[in-house]
Amino acid sequence: MAAGKRLLLGDDQPSIGEALIKAMDMSPADVVFEVRESDIRGRGGAGFPTGIKWNLAGAASGDHKMVICNADEGEPGTFKDRVLIEKMAWKLLEGMTIAGYAIGSSHGIIYLRAEYPYLVPILEKARQDLISQGLLGDDIQGRGFSFNIEIRSGAGAYVCGEETSLIESLEGKRGEPRNKPPFPVNSGYLARPTVVNNVETFAAVPHILLGGAEWYQGLGRDDCSGTKLFSISGDVENPGVYELPMGAALRELLELSGAKDIAAVQVGGASGSTVTPDELDKPMSFSALPPGGSVVVFNSSRDMLDVLENFMEFFVHESCGQCTPCREGNRRLLDIIRSIRAGEIASRDDLKPFFLLADVMKAGSKCGLGQTSPNCFVDIITKFIAFPGDKEGA
Repeated sequence: MAAGKRLLLGDDQPSIGEALIKAMDMSPADVVFEVRESDIRGRGGAGFPTGIKWNLAGAASGDHKMVICNADEGEPGTFKDRVLIEKMAWKLLEGMTIAGYAIGSSHGIIYLRAEYPYLVPILEKARQDLISQGLLGDDIQGRGFSFNIEIRSGAGAYVCGEETSLIESLEGKRGEPRNKPPFPVNSGYLARPTVVNNVETFAAVPHILLGGAEWYQGLGRDDCSGTKLFSISGDVENPGVYELPMGAALRELLELSGAKDIAAVQVGGASGSTVTPDELDKPMSFSALPPGGSVVVFNSSRDMLDVLENFMEFFVHESCGQCTPCREGNRRLLDIIRSIRAGEIASRDDLKPFFLLADVMKAGSKCGLGQTSPNCFVDIITKFIAFPGDKEGA
């Protein structure tokens, strides 16, 4: 798939349960310390340091704590977590169990994307296999530690990829983001201290425990840690899931996938960054291009206004409608895109109120959907759309 170490999807995988047994030979605090020192950050896109999250949940008051896996992979162009579950569901379950041991939890939930019902039997088989080997369930390996995992399906809502919306859905409510604080690490599922990480994050944990924090850090580039899975699709010869060092240049991924005649690349999903051919050497990292995992390539035959309209229709449809900046802002941006298509906008200067609206949405929306949905509007209008009244070279 890629040059370098293929950690998550490589052929050389640890034995099932090896990392969990090592973890239980350590104190919970030492497990959290190892994860924190590895500098792994959430692989779902938000990038919050995983070790800090575990440390906060472990230190929170409460007898009942929760570990939740966000497997609601709804970002357009993303399918890496699906592949991980198909190939190595046991690794996800083992990572969750290690998290349970580390924070003092006995119960985990996998919140699975509604469109992935065929993964339920795969997860259930992996769960039963681990139980039969004494690696999951009651009194694991006779160590006095118990941890059970249940699988629940979502209802097809993009906004439930946001952790508090996901928790609301798990509690049987409408999937809407909560006000923060309190944060889930203090008051999450059923008001219990809760850790929410995504599939790829949990799957990396066994490797960190076995290889050590320093080793894991060394797999990344520059100030990045570990490896990262990227789903690439669109106008490429070899679409699929590729594993690269975190911090690798976008160009490396494009070359591996056989991308040619590149006009634009959408990095980090519809809410990420739209990249021009001049920007392909930028690293995919939390300080540069969004490393959430979705990469969609567009060649010169694509109308970028069509692409933008499609993205904004998606955001209008998927907004939960709870907060005004997102609910109304996405509709207004879609309306102006259609006005551009109809030839009603003479100059980019006519769009200044809508760039201001984009700033308001980013600052005033309650969750990441409204905060990031204007990104594609700003990028595509600024970089790819020409207007009759624009000054030459402007």
